[in-house]
Amino acid sequence: MSTWGKSAFDRAVAFAGLVLFSPLLVLVSLLIRSRLGSPILFRQTRPGLGGKPFTIYKFRTMRDAVDSHGRPLPDAKRLTTLGSVLRTTSIDELPQLFNMLKGDMSLVGPRPLLLEYLPLYSESQARRHDVRPGITGLAQVSGRNNLSWEEKLELDSYYARHCSWGLDVKIIARTVVSLFRREGISAPGHATAPPFEGVGQAGQPNRTQGSGS
Repeated sequence: MSTWGKSAFDRAVAFAGLVLFSPLLVLVSLLIRSRLGSPILFRQTRPGLGGKPFTIYKFRTMRDAVDSHGRPLPDAKRLTTLGSVLRTTSIDELPQLFNMLKGDMSLVGPRPLLLEYLPLYSESQARRHDVRPGITGLAQVSGRNNLSWEEKLELDSYYARHCSWGLDVKIIARTVVSLFRREGISAPGHATAPPFEGVGQAGQPNRTQGSGS
């Protein structure tokens, strides 16, 4: 697959999407501002192509609630009703069209995870950073958060090794279907997804904090 051709396609789709969804973007922004206040967008640094950091944009779905020690409460206690609707419908992902327009993300590719996960990947799992991260991807249409981390990362690695226009078209088609089924939005027993723990050199899990959504 031509890198230049894929980038040009992504930017064209991002521009068209921002024009098409501009009324929805404005409406959701106003709802978040009235229900949750500022900021409207959730911003976080994530690793992109080659592991290079970039700032990802999403609509904010959680309250800034903390415990007595100033630590954020669990996702389940911070996720609002509006936020749950935005996540279930994947509307919270729409601001990532700006990431596509900037060239940080692609329409199809592995989901950009947390920076602290980088040293936890195996050599095979790290292949997911050989391509630009995407709004949708093979893992997302194959079960999303119903899959184990090992399954998701294996699918990401497979995509990085075999990405093609044909595979992208199949993933986009399956994405449309999955939007209506609304399956795998959250992992069983979690509001979003459990953190990726990796495997240390001695074979013991490495503990880290954060969501993999």
